Amino acid sequence: MNNFTRTALLLAPLMLSACHKKVTEPAPVVVAAAPAAAPAAAPATATGTTATDPAQMSEAQRELAEKQAALDYGTMEDTYMKDPKAQWAASAKASSTFGGEHPSDSNLAANVVGVVDGKTWTNNQQDIGFDSLELGYAKPVQATEVRLVVPAGDVTEAITKVELQDSDGKWNTAWSGISDVKHDRRGNRTWFVRTFPKTTYQVSAVKYTFANNIKHGYKEVDAAQLVGE
Repeated sequence: MNNFTRTALLLAPLMLSACHKKVTEPAPVVVAAAPAAAPAAAPATATGTTATDPAQMSEAQRELAEKQAALDYGTMEDTYMKDPKAQWAASAKASSTFGGEHPSDSNLAANVVGVVDGKTWTNNQQDIGFDSLELGYAKPVQATEVRLVVPAGDVTEAITKVELQDSDGKWNTAWSGISDVKHDRRGNRTWFVRTFPKTTYQVSAVKYTFANNIKHGYKEVDAAQLVGE
């Protein structure tokens, strides 16, 4: 028996043992899936039901929402009308009046004097240049707010400046820019309101400037308040 045969015979049992040896493989790692996030809850309405797109609301929900909006508007307007620190304009003049040299009484600036009554001033331009409405008040005050009442809400988009006149006759700019007040569809009027720090001087008049080309159409104003003490 040669050396090669002897070596083969010695190795055979070892090779047979290796073939029968069980190979232990690592157990697979199982990753648990994260729980799905719960959908965000829709905001609740006053009735406790969930609010959705208005198009998906029931007729009853729409009717309730409209009544709530009307109530909110009425409460706001009543608060303004009864404000003890507010006074209505006592005089008014405008840069133009619808009808030019022969305006109708229904369009005069004088219609802005006094409380809200449906009578209005109407300017004479729809989309050209600027117009101004100057309102005088019986009691000079240190002002904190002005309110302008218009029957057609989109008119407020044309207002670009509010000026306050002091006791020396000087005009001071209280606000200027692009108006963010939109048509208030909750009621029959829109209130243009601007609040500012109390003036250090007594305010006796307020002037509003309208940029006619920002919002095309005639500009109408019903009434105006000055707030202060």
